[in-house]
Amino acid sequence: MYRRYLDGEQDAADLLVEKYGDPLTLYINGYLKDMHEAEDLMIEAFSQIFAKERPITGEGAFQAYLYKTARNLALRHRKKHRLRFLRFEELDFEPQSHMLADTELYRSERSRQLYAALEKLKAEYREALYLVYFEDMSYRNAAAVMNQSEGQITKLVYRGKQSLKAILEQEGFTYADE
Repeated sequence: MYRRYLDGEQDAADLLVEKYGDPLTLYINGYLKDMHEAEDLMIEAFSQIFAKERPITGEGAFQAYLYKTARNLALRHRKKHRLRFLRFEELDFEPQSHMLADTELYRSERSRQLYAALEKLKAEYREALYLVYFEDMSYRNAAAVMNQSEGQITKLVYRGKQSLKAILEQEGFTYADE
């Protein structure tokens, strides 16, 4: 879609904002804890990318570039306003409407436990896990967002998962297959 935008198709820009706007706003809100400011920075991130019109190639490269731009904007804003980092329980994840009520309740409780445990992780583990699992980024693209090497992201994700498992087990979390 970004290539189509660069080729002069204005509708492609709208499609990009439609596809990435809400998830990016939630990501930024994790830094800021202010949805209105997050929306403003989301718009600013898209504006910067559309204004520069740099050729971005590769699988997931646009998403990584967009998130890196937004992350830098959020870090500058946070530094300016001295805010804390991502709090997962404040992100709004709703179950699909076609699920049964009991299943929704079960999943909701499991999600609450997961997000509470994620909140206890080191910020770098939490961010790496968020980008890889919640935003479905490749390790390479997550590395670009976090200004790390791909190897460092691999270690952060591995250590993050190990730490998360230990926290969940300490809190008596049971796995579905047990």
